[in-house]
Amino acid sequence: MPAVPRAHRARVLPALLGLLGGVLVGGPSATADDHALTAAAAEANEAYSWKNVRIDGGGFVPGIVFNRSERDLAYARTDIGGAYRWQESTASWKPLLDSVGWDDWGHTGVVSLASDAVDPDRVYAAVGTYTNDWDPGNGAVLRSADRGETWRKADLPFKLGGNMPGRGMGERLAVDPHDNDVLYLGAPSGKGLWRSTDAGATWRQVTNFPNPGNFQQDPSDTSGYNSDNQGIVWVTFDESTGSGGTRTRTLYVGVADKANSVYRSTDGGGSWSRVAGQPTGLLAHKGVLDAENGYLYLAYSDRAGPYDGGKGQVWRYATRTGEWRNISPVAEADTHYGFSGLTVDRQRPGTVMVTGYSSWYPDTQIFRTRDSGANWSPAWRYASYPARENRYTMDISSVPWLSWGASPAPPEQSPKLGWMTEALEIDPFDSDRMMYGTGATVYGTENLTRWDEPGGKFTLRPMVKGLEETAVNDLAAPPSGAPLLSALGDIGGFRHTDLTKVPPLMYTSPNFTSTTSLDYAAARPSTVIRAGNADAAPRVAFSTDNGAHWTGGQEPSGVTGGGTVAAAADGSRFVWSPEGAGVHTATGPGSSWTAAKGIPRGAVVEADRVDPKVFYGFTSGTFYVSSDGGLSFTAKASAGLPAEGPVKFQAVPGRKGDLWLAGGKAGGTYGLWRSTDGGTSFTKVGGVQEADTIGFGKAAPGASYQALYTSARIGGVRGIFRSTDAGATWVRVNDSRHQWGWTGAAITGDPRIYGRVYVATNGRGIVYGDTAGR
Repeated sequence: MPAVPRAHRARVLPALLGLLGGVLVGGPSATADDHALTAAAAEANEAYSWKNVRIDGGGFVPGIVFNRSERDLAYARTDIGGAYRWQESTASWKPLLDSVGWDDWGHTGVVSLASDAVDPDRVYAAVGTYTNDWDPGNGAVLRSADRGETWRKADLPFKLGGNMPGRGMGERLAVDPHDNDVLYLGAPSGKGLWRSTDAGATWRQVTNFPNPGNFQQDPSDTSGYNSDNQGIVWVTFDESTGSGGTRTRTLYVGVADKANSVYRSTDGGGSWSRVAGQPTGLLAHKGVLDAENGYLYLAYSDRAGPYDGGKGQVWRYATRTGEWRNISPVAEADTHYGFSGLTVDRQRPGTVMVTGYSSWYPDTQIFRTRDSGANWSPAWRYASYPARENRYTMDISSVPWLSWGASPAPPEQSPKLGWMTEALEIDPFDSDRMMYGTGATVYGTENLTRWDEPGGKFTLRPMVKGLEETAVNDLAAPPSGAPLLSALGDIGGFRHTDLTKVPPLMYTSPNFTSTTSLDYAAARPSTVIRAGNADAAPRVAFSTDNGAHWTGGQEPSGVTGGGTVAAAADGSRFVWSPEGAGVHTATGPGSSWTAAKGIPRGAVVEADRVDPKVFYGFTSGTFYVSSDGGLSFTAKASAGLPAEGPVKFQAVPGRKGDLWLAGGKAGGTYGLWRSTDGGTSFTKVGGVQEADTIGFGKAAPGASYQALYTSARIGGVRGIFRSTDAGATWVRVNDSRHQWGWTGAAITGDPRIYGRVYVATNGRGIVYGDTAGR
């Protein structure tokens, strides 16, 4: 499995999924597959209700789009977690792409959104996560006539990169503001500019567009992630050059080419030319046109972002006279960042805002002008270094973990104004409302114009409720204490004492950028261990109060990453299989570690849930057992177990030596196995074609064996399944509207509530289901 970059940290995703069905592989056009996005998915066998465990945010939001003709209609896109629609009545976001299934997991990455100003019920999403081979399928344009409640799909003959470098540029997808059957899409990878004339049902390349782009973040990157051509990055219509239902005559296109970044058509896309006199040497991240005063504003950076960018400029192009003017808020020589987030106030022509998106230290920066760029004011400035003077106040009481528990030295502050701030939008109907995305949340204000008052300050708050974007690596549901413990990418993880409330703070002391594994002692659930990725030691931590407080442990030499951990049933011992070093065991809170014998480096480790001396391991098709607390392991006869692909296994609580193992590789050995003799032998579970996770929950009424849960393909159908009879029969508990893309990282039932299941997603947070009516 490749390490898949996501937000500003690494994430793991499988490269074992098959090609998307019905995807075109070449030719000059792309056609709709003429069916609803969810049509191929079978319905649930049992009705369940689904919710998110509330975290609120947790990932990069690279795009926010307001509809230009209807108040309060807005959308947000994420890099791997789908798209959302703003719900004004609840001040929250509604997920729109939960119907994306396992085989199409790449379509949870949204590289662009477009909301139709002529018919506000129409919305479009350009989807696809990677343009290299990490995503086996091509991209698509999804279209909806009911604001994203349901979708139809037009497959494309190329890939799209919702989680690729440059994903904060845009928008690449645009609807003609007069003839709304016309759309344009800027493609990556040298595929050029594409157009639809039937409201997104079919697409054809604009073959006379002269420049497919040439910028690569790192041409030497053999993975294809940083070496892909960024391509066409934004499309902007000049609405003043059309009327009624006639096609808009003038439109501008941004190209990832430092020498030739802006092109124009004045005949409705019939012909194209490079705009004369434009600046060179930088990339135009955004092009936003204020048709009222005839200015096209452009935000430039020397890099594609969203993490990097060391220089930048802001320019203004007068569409009526052809004059270019550098209106940068700060001289390029004084920047250490690029510009990207860009918006205009539609109620107040000449009011423009732009972000220094790649300013990580001490903070991001936002600039505002009310005179079309002649004069600017920053969101913060130095009073007397390192003291800062802010034009804003921040209230994070609704999402308190955004402080990260930090108390940095000035000029840094906690909470930060943000980072990776490439999405910035003023509400076109309300000059006081503004939203912007960061690498962790969406911030917003409803009193923005206080910025313009002498001594005035506007208030920023998270506007992210309902937008759940964490990538989940592991889950644990102890029988007592908090109902759920999570291991998350980018923000570490949480102790969830109330699933309906945002936790106050992620795990700290130490903080991990990503927690890779956690476990509790089965007979003593107050004892918990977690491991994760960090820039330096410690990468393992221990808790004696069910995860409320933590102490960092020592680590053996050579450790580079978290790996997997296991806690003995009574909490007396721990086994750790970290990245960069072999399997080790320790007594107590990891004060010292002893290398285990007989088990290879990189094995996945788990603990027996009854016998505190028994630990298990698995790697490369072989199962290992230790009966001396992890000091030594013995390989067992493992014929028939998967030698390739990711594998996860668990021991059943309360039953010594009762094990379930899930995993494998498509096209090879793949499925679900059970051992009742401590791993000495395994039996494949019939009827389960593929399985990737296994977890346990409270037994059904009248049953003695714990309920089983798995993300699997059973009876030819992919879904979340439950068994109440030790795997003899299975019931699918999710449905076609609740699939969440890839769900192969972790699953667990609830030991206290029958039927409840927690599902790990890769970008849609933690979802949990209950039997209907509970």
